[in-house]
Amino acid sequence: MSTTSRTSLLSRDGVNLLLPFILITCCFALWGFANDVTTPMVKAFSKIFRMSVTEGAMVQVAFYLGYFVMAFPAALFIQRYSFKAGVIVGLSLFATGSLLFLPAKMMGFYFPFLLAYFILTCGLSFLETSCNPYIYCMGSEQTATRRLNLAQAFNPIGNLIGMYVAMEFVQARMSPMTSAARRELPLQQFEIVKNHDLGVLIQPYIYLGIVVILLLVAIRLVKMPKDADTVSKKSLLSAMRELLQIRNYREGIVAQFFYVGAQVTCWTFIIQYGTRVFMAEGMEEKAAEILSQKYNIAAMVFFTLSRFICTFFLKYIDAARLLSILAVIAGVAVSGVVMFTDRSGLYCLVAVSGCMSLMFPTIYGLALHGVGDNVKFAGAGLIMAILGGSFFPPIQALIIDFGVTILGLPATNLSFIIPLICFVVVAIYGHRAYVRLNITHRI
Repeated sequence: MSTTSRTSLLSRDGVNLLLPFILITCCFALWGFANDVTTPMVKAFSKIFRMSVTEGAMVQVAFYLGYFVMAFPAALFIQRYSFKAGVIVGLSLFATGSLLFLPAKMMGFYFPFLLAYFILTCGLSFLETSCNPYIYCMGSEQTATRRLNLAQAFNPIGNLIGMYVAMEFVQARMSPMTSAARRELPLQQFEIVKNHDLGVLIQPYIYLGIVVILLLVAIRLVKMPKDADTVSKKSLLSAMRELLQIRNYREGIVAQFFYVGAQVTCWTFIIQYGTRVFMAEGMEEKAAEILSQKYNIAAMVFFTLSRFICTFFLKYIDAARLLSILAVIAGVAVSGVVMFTDRSGLYCLVAVSGCMSLMFPTIYGLALHGVGDNVKFAGAGLIMAILGGSFFPPIQALIIDFGVTILGLPATNLSFIIPLICFVVVAIYGHRAYVRLNITHRI
């Protein structure tokens, strides 16, 4: 890569933006940590509060609902003020939600945890609504998708650390008592076990809140680039009317909704999938859960490495074309997850993560193509599409809870038809975006 190319990737109007890029990229890593320290909590909360898989999946509903609710308020805020102000508000809510896990543990009920998750992800919604277009605007539009993929490459590093922390500092330290044994406990003994496990569960979130506060202070003190070139005096209604006339943008929102659904379901229910496989081999429940989380970590390692590899390939392969190819491969891999009933299905599930690595930032970058000064509102619409992570997991959980088998395939396997459908939608968008932006030149 030439010096000019490197400079244009992280500069604007001749100003080097490396330090602001690094600080904003830290936000990507932190919300990655929050996402994947939370994923195993579906299973953990189900055990701690003696709930069904569907009730445990409410963690993901609360988590991703915050993204949906706060996206447009965040866009209105940064439209009036700035990307930096949006980042500061986002980090403030992020820290508040994390620290609320302490009083939630003291109350000892499930709902306060859901509220803490909701507030935390209202902060993440502010962050993603601010940080993604902020990175997008730190240079030319020609290098925007590659720059966004570079920043997003640090997101799975946070994911990976979150998974490791969940496994070593939550799952491994919780009571080894099985779900069936917990259901038989008298109320007093159940409360003792529950309080112990909740004390273990909240620790990562407390430390996370402290780290977020430190990053907030650093961003507040450092001079960040202004976003004057994205300023618009249009109303939300006027901007959205213009945006919804852009077919590429409309379809991008739909693709992002289905992609996030696929990502969350694959990473959330790998624990249930692996636990079923390993218990069928004769393993005890807790050991099966921990081994399943190791496969989840392997999937995230693959995801992380693939993100850097795909960012490199974007220099040579059109982003939309690569998106559609990887979505097709992911669909084939998920078909294996459905059809295989042994560890082969887990290997396929790990392989899916390698295909997903490119998808979120690429869909985001493609959808923003040609939106002009509506970029802040456009980014908010794409962040609202993260609601897919709240919509699809309960559907998959219901399939698992119903326990229906077809052609000898367990319900856990059949439930992965949900992400299979999602990847089909992403593949179609990638193909249509490629045709629009490279052949017909229409958006």
